[in-house]
Amino acid sequence: MLKAICLIGMVALAASASAQTPAAPAPAVIVTNGEGVVKRAPDRAWVSIAAESRARTAQEAQRLNTDAMTAVNERIKAAGIPADAIQTTGYNLQPEFDYVNGKQTLRAYVARNQVQVRVDALAKTGEVIAAAVATGATNVSGVRFDLKDRESIEREALRVAVQDARQRANSAAAGAGVTIDRVIRVEEQREVDIGRPMPMNMAMESRAMQQAAVPIEAGEIEVRARVTLTVAIK
Repeated sequence: MLKAICLIGMVALAASASAQTPAAPAPAVIVTNGEGVVKRAPDRAWVSIAAESRARTAQEAQRLNTDAMTAVNERIKAAGIPADAIQTTGYNLQPEFDYVNGKQTLRAYVARNQVQVRVDALAKTGEVIAAAVATGATNVSGVRFDLKDRESIEREALRVAVQDARQRANSAAAGAGVTIDRVIRVEEQREVDIGRPMPMNMAMESRAMQQAAVPIEAGEIEVRARVTLTVAIK
């Protein structure tokens, strides 16, 4: 019984001593930010094209718009765009009113259909726009340039950002007269980048513009990555 009591006492003393042992101090660290920028010429474009029709009745406006948009889609496909690269992004049918002396009078019904077209052969972008307008499209709301292999370019930008952050940490450590022991953490600062939009709110009515491809300058796309690097020093 006495041995058991002594053993319990020794365990309690050991536990108490362990509880009083101070925790190891946190390592000294350097925190830096890094940025990577990779520039590439775009090889893909997205174009929003719409057709708008007006008529005295809703049924007639809808019929006219269906005919117009069907012709536009067929012309776009004839320009070499596959069916799976054309997606309807909006359709609406609504009345328009005139207001005279506080009285509301129906003017017409307006039907509008909009599609987004993916152009994988960038040189065809202007041709697609001109072909759509010549067939009956009344509005081109924007052109957005992008990259087919965006994921690999994003990874390249991330690698450059980490290298930049590490070089900054090396410089900071050298300036402080210390050395880097190990990397503790790398945090990516995610940003949404959907490409460079080019506003083009236009309805090309002249015959010359309908017959010629619209000049499009794609320029370059910048893909950026940012990281925060934490390193332990000694």
